Amino acid sequence: MLKTRSECIKEYGSDYFINQLINEGKLFRIEKGIFSEKEHIPELAILSYKYPKAIITMDTAFYLYGLTDEVPDICTMATKREAAPISDKRVKQIFMPRDIIDQGKITMDYKGYDLQIFDRERMLIELVRYKSKIPFNYYKEILGNYRRILPKLNTEKIRNYAEAVPKSDLVIRTLRTEVY
Repeated sequence: MLKTRSECIKEYGSDYFINQLINEGKLFRIEKGIFSEKEHIPELAILSYKYPKAIITMDTAFYLYGLTDEVPDICTMATKREAAPISDKRVKQIFMPRDIIDQGKITMDYKGYDLQIFDRERMLIELVRYKSKIPFNYYKEILGNYRRILPKLNTEKIRNYAEAVPKSDLVIRTLRTEVY
C-alpha cells in the first residue's frame, strides 16, 4: 500500500520513526513524499497514486486492456482542461473538457493496486477521436482487436459516450463505418 509523508507521520509519529523504519527495511521511500511497505511498486501504480485526479488513457489503457502488445514508453493520462500541467517525464498529459472527463472512468485492479482508467467502451471512442494522431498500423491493430471483443462490449455505453464527445457526428459515422 502506498502512503504519503503525512499519512506516515500520522501512523508512525515523526520523521525520526519513518527514517528508522526505512533503515530497518520495513518501509521504503518510493519517491519524494511517497512511501510503501513493499520495496518494488509498479510504475503505473505510483503514477496513479501520485496523480489521483488523472485518468489513464490511450496507449497505456490499450496495453492494459490487451488490445495491443506494444508496451508504451510513457503513461498517457487525461485531466480536466483547467488542471495544472503534470511535469513528470514519465507522463504524457491530455486535457479534456470537464463535461466528458468522468464518463467511463473506472477503477482497475493492477497487480494489487487501484488505477483510475477509462473503460473499454470509452477507450473505443478515444481511439476514434484521436485516429488522425495515431500511426495507421497501430490504429488498425487496436481496431481489429476491438472488433473481436465487440460482443462483450456494452453498445449502449458506446452510443452514449459517442453522443457526448465533441464532433460526435464524425465519431458516430466512423464507428458505423469502421467498427460495426
